[in-house]
Amino acid sequence: MIDSTNTNRQPGISLNEWRRIHDGAARGYKAEEWSRESLLGVKNRRKKLFSQASGRMLDVACGYGLNFAYLGSASSISAVEFSPVMLAMAREHARSLGIQVNLTEGNAEALDFPDYSFDTVISALATCSFQNPIAALREMQRVCKPDGRILLLEHGRSTWEWLGRYQDRHAASEIAASGCHWNQEPQELARAAGLEIVEVERTFLGVLHAIQAKPGK
Repeated sequence: MIDSTNTNRQPGISLNEWRRIHDGAARGYKAEEWSRESLLGVKNRRKKLFSQASGRMLDVACGYGLNFAYLGSASSISAVEFSPVMLAMAREHARSLGIQVNLTEGNAEALDFPDYSFDTVISALATCSFQNPIAALREMQRVCKPDGRILLLEHGRSTWEWLGRYQDRHAASEIAASGCHWNQEPQELARAAGLEIVEVERTFLGVLHAIQAKPGK
């Protein structure tokens, strides 16, 4: 059961310390790109899901910009990232692709955009990194137009029970090392935030969730 009243998933960790953890993990995360994106098939999932983004588009917790290459149908691209280290890497990646992206540093749990600003809001492998994922998902819903789309590529607890139990046993060390809640349930979080899930494709031992959603009523 998701506790939607929880305002801080890690109450003993300050916002600055949370940022320090993510800054420290940034280079290692990029170094793991081939195994994650190619070996585990994340790249193909990104392309399939985010190529559907259109109109004014916001990438929340954009990391170092791996989604940018698949946003060709967007009329404009804005992106927010919490980690200054990741943000600098995202700027460089956008330049290397020749893509115009309005990149800003910001907290997904308090997005600095007016209500109903975007036609499409996307986020990839990021809900696990928010201190309060439900607050972040509600913010994505707030800035999305009522007839817009919210596209989430997330990972969570495996449906293969032996792997799920392994994730449970090592959850605390994973949070401390990289700020990742790797055994959460992304679909439960989305529903608790009030999103209306339209379609889900679940792959890789039940770990990856490609979620198409829209703002709830």
